[in-house]
Amino acid sequence: DTALVILDMISCWSFPDAQTLVRAAHDVTPAIARLKQRCVAAGVPVIYANDNSGQWRSDFKFVVNQSLEAGGPGADITRQLEPGPEDYFVLKPKHSAFFATPLEILLDHLRTKRLIIVGVAGDQCVLNTATDARMRDFEVVVPCDCIASLTAARNARAVDYLRDVLGLKVPPAASLRLARRARARA
Repeated sequence: DTALVILDMISCWSFPDAQTLVRAAHDVTPAIARLKQRCVAAGVPVIYANDNSGQWRSDFKFVVNQSLEAGGPGADITRQLEPGPEDYFVLKPKHSAFFATPLEILLDHLRTKRLIIVGVAGDQCVLNTATDARMRDFEVVVPCDCIASLTAARNARAVDYLRDVLGLKVPPAASLRLARRARARA
């Protein structure tokens, strides 16, 4: 009943403050990659929710290829987290992965009750997605070592808000229990 949602980690990092955020994202990428591997091994669906960056004629493969071609730390992140053939994706126009996307329909199809949300930015897209998930009565877990924000202070505030205000679990990823499940049909 669990799904992993990876937010905005596949990117060319060509937006204001991108060079600062990409360094923080690069730091959490190994923890996200390990969590993704654990999820895949347990049969937990992996969903990439990525900004379309205003490119309304793009698709997810285009976003992945563009990131790889851009080089630098963004391409390294993409190589570490590269989507597999069993992974799902949604392109999002705004901060929440639920806003104007088919994410809720996909989660219903997968019979998801619990979301593990990781990625960037902790105090923006992660926070908005987690809030929307909670409003939809999902159990939400945000591993504290798998999100990044523009600064460590902003990230710490986001973790505190997720835990203290929204009442979400924010443990380190390694402590998460993943029950094995059969994959839903695509």
